[in-house]
Amino acid sequence: MTDTGTNAVVGTPPWYARPGARKWECAPAPADVRTFHSGLPEYAPTPLTELPSLAAELGVGRVFVKDESKRLGLPAFKALGASWAVHRLLTGRAPGARVELVTATDGNHGRAVARIARGLGQRAHVFVSQGVHPGAVAAIEGEGARVTRVAGDYDEAVRAAAGAARAEAAAGAVLVQDMGWEGYEEVPQWIVEGYSTLFSEIDAQLADAGAGLPDLVAVPVGVGSLAQAAVTHYRSRGVPGPALLAVEPTVAAPLLASLTRGESVSVTAGETVMAGLNCGTVSGLAWPLLRAGVDAAVSVRDAAALAAGRELGVLGVSSGPCGAASLAGVRVGLTGAGSPARREALGVGPRSTVVLLSTEGREANPHGGALA
Repeated sequence: MTDTGTNAVVGTPPWYARPGARKWECAPAPADVRTFHSGLPEYAPTPLTELPSLAAELGVGRVFVKDESKRLGLPAFKALGASWAVHRLLTGRAPGARVELVTATDGNHGRAVARIARGLGQRAHVFVSQGVHPGAVAAIEGEGARVTRVAGDYDEAVRAAAGAARAEAAAGAVLVQDMGWEGYEEVPQWIVEGYSTLFSEIDAQLADAGAGLPDLVAVPVGVGSLAQAAVTHYRSRGVPGPALLAVEPTVAAPLLASLTRGESVSVTAGETVMAGLNCGTVSGLAWPLLRAGVDAAVSVRDAAALAAGRELGVLGVSSGPCGAASLAGVRVGLTGAGSPARREALGVGPRSTVVLLSTEGREANPHGGALA
């Protein structure tokens, strides 16, 4: 396919932009997802915190951070998607039916699936990729899950989990993966739908703050499911929405590579403190929507994510490296050499409202304690 995006020249940050994306439209998420979440015992909207000092630094009107450090009893947003997907999976099954929820993870998704399984009296089997911090593995095991360590990257862990679910299907095993591919799309779609609650909350919270719709939303990207949910939410209104900025680790940026090439490609992921974003392949389910509906993509280094996390902590927002990647990415986009052109591509000016998705608290990612 021919792509109309643009890339930065050598010497400027890794960057892709296609401003026409905000005019693209798609169908919305189901309306009953937030109703489901509202009925869960631990449900409460997570904070949307305004940080005027960041607005001044970035040269915009207002900056808000969606703080997902405490979501449904866990320190990351992942329980929104996992809970809705498991609910849909179990709907219609015989009362008392026993299942084993199987998944692969770099940390937060696996813990969410394990917590939900425990709460429903079901089993969980979680495959963790090489390099996942021992503290994250211990947290998953603490939820009562069976953990299998994989001597490979996240993509290899996904293949192992899918194989185990197929092999043990007769015993009730079912795959609950937040990455889709041909022939495996229903459950990942439910997970994406579950994330819609986060964006519905943002709408209401911005309205309460007198801010209206955002002009720029920054989304950390691993396999792309949260970014898919962002595209679905903001491109289903019938009017041009905010610019959507995807942020990935420099050593694991398959979306940036795919957008640049104009086709989905895999990359070899390196080690990064942004463990939950350490993926080499974009979800096949997410890719068509991200290709059409994401305005810009950027990659950030570990040091930038760690620095952003420290600064958010000083400002009262607990944010691990994955969550802080949003701030690091917006800094790349809106400041420094070449930023006037990037700001123009994003449609951001001195009165713009910017929303940063901080997808995890420091507790969720043991790497968040690293200071350098």
